[in-house]
Amino acid sequence: MSTDTAGSGLSGAGAGHGISVTIDQNQYLAEGADTVDAVITVEADADFAAAAPPPQRLEIIIIDCSGSMGAGDRFQGARRAAFAAIDTITDGTLFAVVAGTAEAQVVFPRRGPLLPAGATIRGQARLEMDRLRPYGGTAMGTWIGLARQIALQHPGTIAHAILLSDGKNEHESPERLAAEIGASQGQLSVDCRGVGDSYVVDELRSIAFGLNGTLDVLRQPAELAAEFAAMMQASMGKSVPELTLRVWTPAGAVVRFVKQVAPDLTELTRTEAGPQLSEYSLGAWGGSDDRDYHVQVRLEPAPVGREKLAARISVVAGAEVLGQGLVKAVWTADTELSTRINRRVAHYTGQAELAQNIQEGLAAREQGDLSTATAKLQRAVQLAAESGNDNTAKLLRGVVEVDDHTGTVRLRRTIDTFDEKALDARSTKTARIRKPSSQSPEA
Repeated sequence: MSTDTAGSGLSGAGAGHGISVTIDQNQYLAEGADTVDAVITVEADADFAAAAPPPQRLEIIIIDCSGSMGAGDRFQGARRAAFAAIDTITDGTLFAVVAGTAEAQVVFPRRGPLLPAGATIRGQARLEMDRLRPYGGTAMGTWIGLARQIALQHPGTIAHAILLSDGKNEHESPERLAAEIGASQGQLSVDCRGVGDSYVVDELRSIAFGLNGTLDVLRQPAELAAEFAAMMQASMGKSVPELTLRVWTPAGAVVRFVKQVAPDLTELTRTEAGPQLSEYSLGAWGGSDDRDYHVQVRLEPAPVGREKLAARISVVAGAEVLGQGLVKAVWTADTELSTRINRRVAHYTGQAELAQNIQEGLAAREQGDLSTATAKLQRAVQLAAESGNDNTAKLLRGVVEVDDHTGTVRLRRTIDTFDEKALDARSTKTARIRKPSSQSPEA
């Protein structure tokens, strides 16, 4: 295993205060091999937030006000959750509340500019939300579009939204939703939550992961208030509006993909930034953030004994490089070196396979292909056990019965719809693997 770490501070910070970039890989390739894999750990140190100037924040709470939210206690739970989020916002933060139906409407403030949070303003927001009633349809792309318009009116802010829905995106086309997500990238981040069991996980996932947010689902409306407060607290901890992962490769080398692999698994959107240079938005960051990325590069093979630089990885804020590391390749005839599996790369490759098997297994079950569903979910059970992903293993047992002696599985005859949705939504939550120190032995 090869580990390379570098870091530097934000403007005004002391040496070593800022972002560290750790490269973890087996750099030895067999003769003729052309693919290099590396896990990149990007970590903010304890002084990262203090080194950044105090940010201006913008929070947007998007509440599904469609007719289906009138069932049971959903709408009351959503309103209580919005209150909890607003109470968690730091004084001075600009905020808006958007009611989402087949259209989107700013319900606080009803008119005029956004107002900074304070006791009086919070009270006014509560009064406006007390007037809301569920009605109409669902068009989440329209909701995102309005949130983007609000964010564009406040450039330079850390713009963050919480989106809650209980249903399908029935009143606009999938193309409209995809277009609004694409247009909003780099403008704001969006955390998505589903309540109940009638939403489409893929729709919420496309919003959350397309806009550098998080995804989860909740069974009961009573759980929403604590969840909204936690999301808002996490947002208040962000201190830099946007970090970017910049990947430079030499001539003849091509980046095949860059994926975030922890804490959630998602492929990042690539932006061409120049010859042999690509960039990937990492969203807003705070002083406690620690994320892992899997980078795969294909390059032209070199003779045995030759070393090549496969990629230079930089983390930047604006024009400033905060941390940097190198991905290398060395060709060798020593099979003991070239066949050695890097445990962190192998772990996260397994986590990606785990998520894929869960999603494909659930899709096969929905289509009535029970044989494929069983095979895929059995493989998922094996991978969850091998990787120590206990949370996913527990969720899997909600949809399959596992014979602990033989390891075989069979689909449950009756499956709770929420359990199935939760497994799907949380399939991309990965089990972390410890980051090695620079003194760690080769593995």
